[in-house]
Amino acid sequence: MTTAENILTVIDNEVKGNDVVLFMKGSPEMPLCGFSGQVAQVLDFLGVPYKGINVLESDALRNGIKDYSNWPTIPQLYIKGEFVGGCDIVREMFQAGELQTLLKGKGIELRERA
Repeated sequence: MTTAENILTVIDNEVKGNDVVLFMKGSPEMPLCGFSGQVAQVLDFLGVPYKGINVLESDALRNGIKDYSNWPTIPQLYIKGEFVGGCDIVREMFQAGELQTLLKGKGIELRERA
């Protein structure tokens, strides 16, 4: 199985190799927790392409992401290699328009809404 050191490398590669990554419980199509579902819903609403990574697939991944970010909860959203936050932070940023500004500022295209 994956060692703690290896899992941090795997996580780092995912964070740096994808523009938008959501470490979540479940998948974007089938979130297994309400908080993960809320963040996926925000990203889907904005039309942001992102990679969802199910932390329930391994204990090493679930614990490793918390060590990687020094953040105790899941979900965790990363944009262009930068940790943004969990559900409450993402929801508040979205409601204030800050998430959209951050995404556009990082060159991530959003779905235009009429």
